[in-house]
Amino acid sequence: MATEHAASHTRLPRHDAPDDLLPQYGCGPIKFDGGSNALFERHLLFDNVLAPSEIGNRERYEAIARSVRDILSQRWQQTEETYNRENPKRIYYLSMEFLIGRSLSNNVLNLGLDPLARRFFNETQLDELAILAEEPDAGLGNGGLGRLAACFLDSMATMQLPAMGYGLRYEYGIFKQTIVDGWQREQPDNWLRRPDPWEVARPHLAVAVELGCSFEVRGGNLKAIVGVPSTLLGIPYDRPVVGYGGKTINTLRLWASATPDSFDFQEFSAGEFVGALAERLAADTVTRVLYPDDSTSMGQGLRFVQEYFLVASSLADLVRRFRASNSDWNDLPDKVAIQLNDTHPSLAVAELMRILLDQGNLAWEESWEITRRTLAYTNHTLLPEALEKWPLRWFELMLPRHLEIILEIDRRLREELLARWPDDNDRAERASIVERGGARLVRMAHLAIAGSHSVNGVAEIHSRLLRDVTVRDLAELYPDRFNNKTNGVTPRRWLLLSNPDLAGCINEAIGDRWVTDMERLETLRPLAEDGGFVSSVRQAKRAAKLRFADWLKSQAGISVDPDTIFDSQVKRIHEYKRQLLNGLRIVALYRRLRENPHLDIEPRTFFFAGKAAPAYHVAKVIIKFLNNLGDTINGDPATRDRLRLVFLPDYCVSVAERLIPASDVSNQISTAGYEASGTSNMKFMMNGALTIGTRDGATIEMAAAAGEENFFLFGLTAEQVATSRGWYSPWWHYENEPETRAVLDLIMSGHFCRHEPMIGETLHNILLAGGDPYMHLADLASYMEADMRLQSLYSEPDAWTRRTILNIAGSGKFSSDRTIAQYASDIWNVGPCPVR
Repeated sequence: MATEHAASHTRLPRHDAPDDLLPQYGCGPIKFDGGSNALFERHLLFDNVLAPSEIGNRERYEAIARSVRDILSQRWQQTEETYNRENPKRIYYLSMEFLIGRSLSNNVLNLGLDPLARRFFNETQLDELAILAEEPDAGLGNGGLGRLAACFLDSMATMQLPAMGYGLRYEYGIFKQTIVDGWQREQPDNWLRRPDPWEVARPHLAVAVELGCSFEVRGGNLKAIVGVPSTLLGIPYDRPVVGYGGKTINTLRLWASATPDSFDFQEFSAGEFVGALAERLAADTVTRVLYPDDSTSMGQGLRFVQEYFLVASSLADLVRRFRASNSDWNDLPDKVAIQLNDTHPSLAVAELMRILLDQGNLAWEESWEITRRTLAYTNHTLLPEALEKWPLRWFELMLPRHLEIILEIDRRLREELLARWPDDNDRAERASIVERGGARLVRMAHLAIAGSHSVNGVAEIHSRLLRDVTVRDLAELYPDRFNNKTNGVTPRRWLLLSNPDLAGCINEAIGDRWVTDMERLETLRPLAEDGGFVSSVRQAKRAAKLRFADWLKSQAGISVDPDTIFDSQVKRIHEYKRQLLNGLRIVALYRRLRENPHLDIEPRTFFFAGKAAPAYHVAKVIIKFLNNLGDTINGDPATRDRLRLVFLPDYCVSVAERLIPASDVSNQISTAGYEASGTSNMKFMMNGALTIGTRDGATIEMAAAAGEENFFLFGLTAEQVATSRGWYSPWWHYENEPETRAVLDLIMSGHFCRHEPMIGETLHNILLAGGDPYMHLADLASYMEADMRLQSLYSEPDAWTRRTILNIAGSGKFSSDRTIAQYASDIWNVGPCPVR
């Protein structure tokens, strides 16, 4: 929970008696703890039925969490009652991921219960950190996409917008990452192994999801039975989304898959025990795991079913809610705004059309107008492999009615394109929804664009490249539909909660209204010249580094020196994010130190963290190389006191909340033109890390906000990457740049991978023989030059901290509150609905 330093500076009312907080949530005279009838003690006893001697920290965590949920429950119910009574236009945010992290500390902070929490732990003398660690990170997301969705829900509740998130209740998260002999190993992330005290099951609100096939067990595998329809049940589980100040408590509704009949009793009685459970096995599989391995057709097929299950369950639910208060289908766009978070929920276009055509009995033109006015689409990637395309055959098998609708949308879109450009059949083919030739595929991004009234990118450069390159034909057909909404992150979790010392410095300097109005951080700019404030910010950074170092030692047994530069790159492992380029930089610094032990270089600790997709072999090799590199430099007497590399396994929100505030340097070094936006870059910026990076994603806008002179920018621009693609050769850099050649020769010699020649061979293929598609070598020399500037500035503590302050001051634009305000006004046309 928020420490005393942070809690004493929040804007929420202070109370002499912490229990005075409870009546504002409708809790009346009930106490939180301290008696047999208090919330904590009752949950501890009646939920567990254990003797006090048998109670452990897990039981204490559950009792605290359920007590906090008790406090917020009436306000949660009042929120829904207000929406039902006022019948405002509501926002429905559909996302395959919600990376919400732990909920207890965040809910306590947003409810303003920090005085109660401080008093509780002081009086009970319970181990606060040990109890908080009992809560697993909710396994509902992987990276930036899911974390953005969680930030957006926080902002919508804080801004009192009538909103609901829809996602899937994965039984297992992405996976737990362990590192064995330097290699990533995946273990099941069974985050629901113990009861989740935050969720509320709503089985009475289950919805039916129809599929055009059913399933049987054949040869030990689930096989589809063509032409025999089946039904899945979507069971909703609700989680509270607490807005800052506790005024609005919205809902994140997660769907679990089940089957109406648990098993075929006749088949079971005949001895076919596994076969009798086929339908149940199929249903359970749908929400079993986040991101099944899509390197196989079976994994891709499961992903397809997951996406439809999310869409069908969510639309059935929101339409039911709409129809309870509205009789005219034409009012739907005035009462409902559906935001598709990336291409995953794009089937909403066909599903909403099916509902309007088949249930509403509306004409095509009327249905299409309602659908387009209701749906909006956010694109999050320019990578072709991430713009999903599903085989037409799957629609024929599982969703035949949707296929009819999609084919008609495609026919009409082609007619529209040829009417506009009569002689341009190639354009019509490029922009169509159904891709011809070979096995026909449905382009899900094209379906989302055709069926939405708004299509937005998530950073200025990303939106421009999306419009001008990726889907240029559709953007020229629908120019008014395309817009930009640069991403943001919630300052409540990522500064106020995660970095209490820095938050305290800011509060003392400018007050605490920045917590819900981040633009106020701009008033810190003049304080970059205030010696007292500079000293306070530097002390706050050191406190964060000490906390992280202590935590890392206690959790992993790893010792790091907080007096070194903490230089971090934490992202999903992918070639375009270029963790390998960072590795090349470290090899270059290692070489320099070995050649000149007296080299004047700032001692540095490099932190890497991130997961590789289980089937992404190259990414796994990069993890292995980084771990081998760390073993070498950490064990070399010539360098171990000056350079250290740590790969943090199983990166998650809870790790990020500790590492980001402690970091001095943020690496944002993707190949220019490949990163849509990034959000970790924003978290590092508002926590006072300086960025070394390329002109890509939102980093461009961040540098403009803080001043490019306060960033360490390097490398090719997106335009230079694109125009050099045809003639670029990594061999030129190898042959003409001595340090580049020396770095690669050292790697290929096996110095870091003795007895593992496959590592060097793979890296040689990535960087040289394979043409270096992500242009690592093109940017290496520029990266090293920027690194020299970084080291030079760090040697001047006051100058470094002044740049830190200017970065914090410039980070106000990158609050998710600003992003959501733009969505609400420009796309959704939704205003606040205060709870009464």
